[in-house]
Amino acid sequence: MNTISKPQYFNEMLAADESVREIYQRYVQWRGQLPDSALERKSAEAELLFRRMGITFAVYGEADGAERLIPFDIVPRIFGGAEWRRLEIGIKQRVRALNAFLHDIYHEQEIIKAGVISANQVLDNALYRPEMRGIDLPNHVYAHIAGIDLVRVAENDFYVLEDNLRTPSGVSYMLENRKAMMRLFPELFSLHTVQPVEHYPQMLLDTLRESAPPYVDDPTIVVMTPGSYNSAYFEHAFLASQMGVELVEGQDLFVHQQKVYMRTTDGPQQVHVIYRRVDDDFLDPLAFRPDSSLGVPGLMDAYCSGNVALANGIGTGVADDKSTYLFVPDMIRFYLGETPLLSNVPTWRLSDAQDLNYVLAHLPELVVKEVQGSGGYGMLVGPTSSKEQIEAYRLRILAEPANFIAQPTLALSCCPTLVASGVAPRHVDLRPFVLSGKEIRLVPGGLTRVALTEGSLVVNSSQGGGTKDTWVLEDY
Repeated sequence: MNTISKPQYFNEMLAADESVREIYQRYVQWRGQLPDSALERKSAEAELLFRRMGITFAVYGEADGAERLIPFDIVPRIFGGAEWRRLEIGIKQRVRALNAFLHDIYHEQEIIKAGVISANQVLDNALYRPEMRGIDLPNHVYAHIAGIDLVRVAENDFYVLEDNLRTPSGVSYMLENRKAMMRLFPELFSLHTVQPVEHYPQMLLDTLRESAPPYVDDPTIVVMTPGSYNSAYFEHAFLASQMGVELVEGQDLFVHQQKVYMRTTDGPQQVHVIYRRVDDDFLDPLAFRPDSSLGVPGLMDAYCSGNVALANGIGTGVADDKSTYLFVPDMIRFYLGETPLLSNVPTWRLSDAQDLNYVLAHLPELVVKEVQGSGGYGMLVGPTSSKEQIEAYRLRILAEPANFIAQPTLALSCCPTLVASGVAPRHVDLRPFVLSGKEIRLVPGGLTRVALTEGSLVVNSSQGGGTKDTWVLEDY
């Protein structure tokens, strides 16, 4: 059983004696030459720049449906190259194991036979797709694009908070944050050897090409979006534009003789790879939800016949379910024969009676999440919740304990952030974006998300969080 200790927050810029850590010293020296008003003007300029570019998102459930900017903080988060290389090895290890797990559970199910994970944990999961049994995918890759959420609690101590393997979002903000910083502060980039991220779209395109049906030499690739009302539509359009491929909706595609075609002004054109940002349930009304108007009738048949590749693959959700998350270290040992390089956050599984009793007795101290939740929705952050909210959540847990996991309130590290009162520490996490084709690739860094409210540990944009540019320096 896990135990709780009082969080001690690690400040990524300042050491315990208030001295500036070496990796931030050049930035702090530069910053010391500027008045606060200069940073405030640059922050306003960044907001105007993002607004003009239409970098917005919608918050589901809000009555007005208004588009919002994700707040962008102009103080970068800085990593050293050596530190990043250690993280990169651990991230790649984790993604290899997750793809091995997905291939296995849709084929021989060796991990179940070995008793490492129970059959009901996999086969009874709502996100498990029996239709995928026995279907071979190119390179045995299911999660072509993964977002692995990391939190830092000490100098060289990182934990994996979540694995996002269905339709992970946010990479457009990583790229646009870097463009904005280079435009606003060109002198900073002359002082720092920041490793580039702008080649991500080409890496994504290479990954998608490698994932095409094996008989195709020059695949036609499209990005499939649910439409302009989706909260991440900007990203869908952005990535299609950056890769130089078509952005399509379900109505732009059709299936004929188990092949997918795109309607064009020159007539039908066969499509070989679909980077889909549409959830499984809505992909094909003939195979999944019959009321879906977002999908393509017959797409599942074409997919199972090997005539089109989907990124990410159908059925990946079972591996990013928060109850499956507990078993990823075991997957690494089972499939790779290696010791996990990145640890999970200690987690209570509420389907276990002992864990359930402990969590119910400590709700004000814990974070509780729905096992299939995402985006920060449907979670309880005990230390910042009222007694009424905690008691209401207790009833939800008691009604369906297996639908929840719980974790200690993490001591997320802090980074300097520009707020109304000046530059102050705020809690952050990191989402590197991992691409899996014939090899595993990722750009240095990722999307840093920041909780802008003092004391808040919730970084999700849907819950009021912002983003930062993430720098990995070559010379550290």
